[in-house]
Amino acid sequence: MNKLLPTSTAGSLPKPSWLSEPEKLWSPWKLEGDALVEGKQDALRVTLMEQQVAGIDIVSDGEQTRQHFVTTFIEGLEGVDFEKRETVRIRDRYDASVPSVLGAVSRPKSVFVEDAKFLRGQTKAPIKWALPGPMTMIDTLYDGYYKSREKLAWEFATILNEEARELEAAGVDIIQFDEPAFNVFFEEVNDWGMATLERAMEGLKCQKAVHICYGYGIKANTDWKKTLGSEWRQYEMIFPSIQKSSVDLVSLECHNSHVPLDLIELIRGKKVMVGAIDVANRTVETPEEVADTLRKALQFVDADKLYPCTNCGMAPLSRDVARGKLNALSAGADIIRRELLD
Repeated sequence: MNKLLPTSTAGSLPKPSWLSEPEKLWSPWKLEGDALVEGKQDALRVTLMEQQVAGIDIVSDGEQTRQHFVTTFIEGLEGVDFEKRETVRIRDRYDASVPSVLGAVSRPKSVFVEDAKFLRGQTKAPIKWALPGPMTMIDTLYDGYYKSREKLAWEFATILNEEARELEAAGVDIIQFDEPAFNVFFEEVNDWGMATLERAMEGLKCQKAVHICYGYGIKANTDWKKTLGSEWRQYEMIFPSIQKSSVDLVSLECHNSHVPLDLIELIRGKKVMVGAIDVANRTVETPEEVADTLRKALQFVDADKLYPCTNCGMAPLSRDVARGKLNALSAGADIIRRELLD
């Protein structure tokens, strides 16, 4: 992007009510067969238009073709049984019934590439595509085969690299790996988590991003945040490893959080997708509130490396609220652009 302060979203956007139940995470599809394929493509068109109308510079599919940001990718793999489910602790925060790894994992064919090609055919704007990161994948499964978080992460990293290379060939400009688990398992991140992410990114010539936030605005996450005290310093534990990595962009939660923004100094030189939109409440930010978050971040990231963004995905919000937040993000970024160019 040559534009100063290019805007983007971290991940999901609300789905239309004719595709799945509104304002609910991971709700079942309302359509089947060919009608579902067409419905997903129509939803992608609508989401793309809403981003463009709001003035979002780097667009995405808004995860319209996915029920879940992790398990939808896993559904395309072999070695994972979705019928045999086990209860595990997700992100050390809440219990969930998850599929089981019962054999060697492999990717018989691409999972998202056709969807990415469809998106690429709808716009000339830069596009970003999100994949789950290796550590977050293993944290969303029961491993009954490898019996090793690290070994399974390396297997997933190889599979992700295959998918990422095909997405790049399909015209994706930025491939983002979602790693909320990085904010929890610090020792593992530094021991092997960052290394497996490097394996997933190996050989890519497009921009490589990692998204690390404090989660959707669901109760389990908001309750967890209340236990973190007046300063959230989790990023401090992993930024040194990220600074030394080949990651190009780092997507962070900043607005309405207790993250000390001076921690961004630890990744000086990286491009930073500064979360200036709170996805955990339905209040639409004013453009000036967005601008204020960006001004504070500019003390620690150079202007040519600041990418205004959302904190996380907005799937649980209403479409009206999400539209309002997208408009505020664009307007707030425009305020700062004018200030920088005056």
